[in-house]
Amino acid sequence: MKILNEAHVPDNITVNQLEKIASRIFEANRTTFADNELPIEGTEHNRALCITVKCENYFVTRVLVDNVSSANICPLSTLQKLKIGTERIHMNGVGGRGFDGKGKGSAGNITLELVIGPVGFSVELQVLDVVALYNLLLGRPWIHAAKAVPSSLHQVVKF
Repeated sequence: MKILNEAHVPDNITVNQLEKIASRIFEANRTTFADNELPIEGTEHNRALCITVKCENYFVTRVLVDNVSSANICPLSTLQKLKIGTERIHMNGVGGRGFDGKGKGSAGNITLELVIGPVGFSVELQVLDVVALYNLLLGRPWIHAAKAVPSSLHQVVKF
């Protein structure tokens, strides 16, 4: 509102032009997604949102961003592929339950340094010894801490 109150508005400006200027000012403080950001197939896809991140100087593909998950998860096999030793895992008593309804004990938690786009994060993940279709899962704890806005429709994460 301060910007609008202090802006010089020419006498000959139309209402439509003023509305466009004002909407641009407000858009600068909001995260939005536009139709031109849709993948080629548009709204016809039902893919999960998987991104690539840089983790401990390696690029990691198939990182699932899941706003339904209440945990950040790292399969033990991912740590092995990244050559990260188990001595970095801190033991905990946390368990989880998968879609199959079976409980899985956590091997512990680990903090990994991730770079997503231009932004770096220190992320705590639960380490599980499970077979997974993803290499990392970033759930609500990461989404909220990063103030991220994921869109599986647009296949992008914005900050």
